[in-house]
Amino acid sequence: MRIPIDGVGRIVIPKALREELGISGPTEVELRAADGRLELTVPDVPAHIGEHNGLPVIVTDRPMKPLTVESTRAAIDRSRR
Repeated sequence: MRIPIDGVGRIVIPKALREELGISGPTEVELRAADGRLELTVPDVPAHIGEHNGLPVIVTDRPMKPLTVESTRAAIDRSRR
């Protein structure tokens, strides 16, 4: 996919790619140069171990959209490719 870069170096990540990667704004992404390419990655979500009903659970340090069956299936499908 080719996308333009404007005069000050900004790019727009197409909506389909943002949805596929679970990126919603405002957010931060990681960008680095590697082997003559730019690599953009979504950083891990800061989280800690909490407790719920006496059991350990992972608690995110910022609000997140709830997981749906569809988003979970899509993530599994992406990992199988």
